[in-house]
Amino acid sequence: MTMNVLGISALYHDAAAAVCVDGRLEAAAQEERFSRRKQDRTVPWRAARACLDMTGLTIADIDWVAFYEDPAMKLDRQLSMAAAETRQEAVTELLGRTDPHRTYRALREGIGYDGPVRFLPHHLSHAASAFYFSGFQESAILVLDAVGEWSTSSYGFGSTQSGIRLIEADRYPHSLGLFYSTVTSYLGFEVNEGEYKTMGLAPLGQPTLVDRLRRLIEWNDVGDIHLDLRYFDFMGLRRMWSDRLPELLGRPARGAGEPLADWHADLARSAQVVLEEIVLRKADAVRKYSGAKNICLAGGVALNCVATGKLRATGMFDDIFVPPAAGDAGGAAGAAAQVSFDLGAPPPVERLTHSYLGPEFSTARDIIPVMRAANLPYADYRDRFDDLLDDVVARLMAGQVIGWFQGRMEFGPRALGARSILADPRVPDMRDRINKLVKMREPFRPFAPSVLDRLASKYFTCDVPLPFMLETTRVRTDDLPAVTHVDGSARVQTVHSGTNPRYARLLERFWERTACGVLLNTSFNQGGEPIVCTPTDALACFARSGLDALIMQDVLVDTDDVPPSWRQAVAARGFSSAQSDEPGVQRELAVYELA
Repeated sequence: MTMNVLGISALYHDAAAAVCVDGRLEAAAQEERFSRRKQDRTVPWRAARACLDMTGLTIADIDWVAFYEDPAMKLDRQLSMAAAETRQEAVTELLGRTDPHRTYRALREGIGYDGPVRFLPHHLSHAASAFYFSGFQESAILVLDAVGEWSTSSYGFGSTQSGIRLIEADRYPHSLGLFYSTVTSYLGFEVNEGEYKTMGLAPLGQPTLVDRLRRLIEWNDVGDIHLDLRYFDFMGLRRMWSDRLPELLGRPARGAGEPLADWHADLARSAQVVLEEIVLRKADAVRKYSGAKNICLAGGVALNCVATGKLRATGMFDDIFVPPAAGDAGGAAGAAAQVSFDLGAPPPVERLTHSYLGPEFSTARDIIPVMRAANLPYADYRDRFDDLLDDVVARLMAGQVIGWFQGRMEFGPRALGARSILADPRVPDMRDRINKLVKMREPFRPFAPSVLDRLASKYFTCDVPLPFMLETTRVRTDDLPAVTHVDGSARVQTVHSGTNPRYARLLERFWERTACGVLLNTSFNQGGEPIVCTPTDALACFARSGLDALIMQDVLVDTDDVPPSWRQAVAARGFSSAQSDEPGVQRELAVYELA
């Protein structure tokens, strides 16, 4: 008998849905891609519907819903926080979230499901999102994030025979993730979204503030941490630090949009140094505890690809697995996998090698009707994919920036050749051009290289597949300035023809024409918006940005053929695929938005 489990993460940030069929992850997507609200945290009814459509199921076919955290355990923490708080405004804000039945009602009303629901501990969902898709028979497990219910870091051991065993290492409010998020906020970046900006800024600075940051966070030989809470204010409604922190650091916090100075880069670098040292100590501790040769990492801190790259470089473990959606969105997949395992479904034998788990759109059924409705000229390359490749490669060689929309959408924060912006990585000023004209974001932000897996070691210190762009490596050549960070590193994606044949063929054709097997790859979106999901989203982003051409499956649109009046209309009215709120659904969801 087939077992269908729908996993849900929601009501904090980055809501998502995932479907496991007999333990196999068949579909997964984040709600933000459909609602077009960045980091959407509401019950993911759009994402859930998309996952059901992709698997040919209805909500009546779902045997269990698995939720990625335990509301009762979370409520315990929230009530404890309220009891210790003296500011009435903060207490009122927190107590407004403490309805013990809120999550259950939200799932019932949000996705229309009336079957059994299982609530899992948050860190177990994270651990399951990594271990059950790692392909390991046994593995050490390390979970690092801001906070689950009470746990902020956990370690343990996974076995395909006996499942996952976790031990709490650090407990709220002592959190490595919250330490890094506090620095992120101090730098003027958005918490739960801007941590990768802190990581990207770090190589531009010097670790001059490490000693001061060590007064905020202490750790022992096994990496257990303790925050000096005099410097933090996690109950603050507008910031995460107390007045003592500016006194200690000697500079006020940067406001959003204010210029970045060398000091800000020094603070980012110092926080990165501290984080890396703690991660390595924790990893060594779990290695000694478990005796395992491999390790799985999960939680938001696992998205720190610099720290993960440093861990691999130590040789501490034979292999490392980080899932493509290591943060809270991935908790939906982890919860579904754990419940499937508990119900008797064996974990997949093979490692998850791709993140193409979202919806896809056909040229004839979906894309050409949109082009006709938009009244835009296009070139139709159906049954002429080789010609399309030649056209795209010629454009890349000419320095053009291309929107590349192919196949099923990626799950997780990285674009991996399905919803990507592509360019020639050999062009020295390409990074600045894309940051300014296309992405409209900070100029220091790096871009990543996609490389044919068989050629990866030619360009990078990379001897294992890295399909999810979640580790940094050293760059072996000076010929890739647009994807090489200032410290000589790059966040690499290796591409295999078996998982993304069209993207692999494009890289092969670029290699044949240029003797370069690498492309600059960044997510298909502009600053502040989610990665595009549908052809309509792609057209809207194309119209607002400085892209030279857009390829959607077999259709090519040239920017010179887009009338200025059409761009003006998109800018004035907006143009998005966001599904309209269904009667009775969004009205109810509004009640549950606060985490």
